[in-house]
Amino acid sequence: MASLKEVRSRITSVSSTQQITKAMKMVSAAKLRRAQDNILRMRPYAQRLSGILTNLSSMAEGAVENPYTEKRDVNRVLIIAVTSDRGLAGAFNSNIVKGVNALIADKYRSQYEAGNLTILTIGRKGFDAFRKRGYNVIGDYSNTFANLSFDTVRVAAERAMAGFVAGEFDQVEIVYNEFKNVATQILRQEQFLPIVEKPAEEVDAAALLIDYTFEPSKEQIIEELIPKSLKIQVYKAVLESNASEHGARMTAMDKATENAGELLKQLKLTYNRTRQAAITKEILEIVGGAEALAAE
Repeated sequence: MASLKEVRSRITSVSSTQQITKAMKMVSAAKLRRAQDNILRMRPYAQRLSGILTNLSSMAEGAVENPYTEKRDVNRVLIIAVTSDRGLAGAFNSNIVKGVNALIADKYRSQYEAGNLTILTIGRKGFDAFRKRGYNVIGDYSNTFANLSFDTVRVAAERAMAGFVAGEFDQVEIVYNEFKNVATQILRQEQFLPIVEKPAEEVDAAALLIDYTFEPSKEQIIEELIPKSLKIQVYKAVLESNASEHGARMTAMDKATENAGELLKQLKLTYNRTRQAAITKEILEIVGGAEALAAE
């Protein structure tokens, strides 16, 4: 049985840990509210922009030629993995690593074995994890979330887009956590490039009937919208991941606080039992000594 000093030391240590996890939960809750507001505002904009682009492309006479829509034989692949800069968020980052590994195993095993698979990470945890596992990682976009804005994310998106246009990559995928609620994050894997054309039955028929006036031209507007839409797509994924991170960390710290409370109850019970045993032992020693003196 542990001594009273050891038990007291553990109680003090667990109490300090509980205070830290409780404070981290409160900080994550505050950050989550801001992150949740950001993604809720971004979703309608991104969806509307994508819808306009799809409808304009469908209205154009013939296929709209654009370097981001070019389909090639998939020999070289880039995967954009969005993680966090910090840990203590439960399985948030490990789920991304597992998702990327599963994607490679299911779709890109031959490219990986041929050394033609590259990973671009947004977030320090992903950068460290994939470098440690021996993957070919390009670009260090760590600390993106320290000053999260469209301009900081745009740099990573432009790197992937430039690589695709230059023929460095034939296909680009993006893996991230989508925010559903505080306790739930959904792992998403989406094709980023080449742009996936929406099936004809999913195109908004009502929008096709609108008589648009284009200035300067329909084709030029589409060409300018496509790069912007792609950058918005990456920015949206990062905002989703940011909200998911704070939700996951808030849940993890809440659970850690509860576990610390349960452990404190057990330690205090052990302390009281140990103390009671020590007092009983002292009483027995005193009684035994008194009886020995009386016998003399």
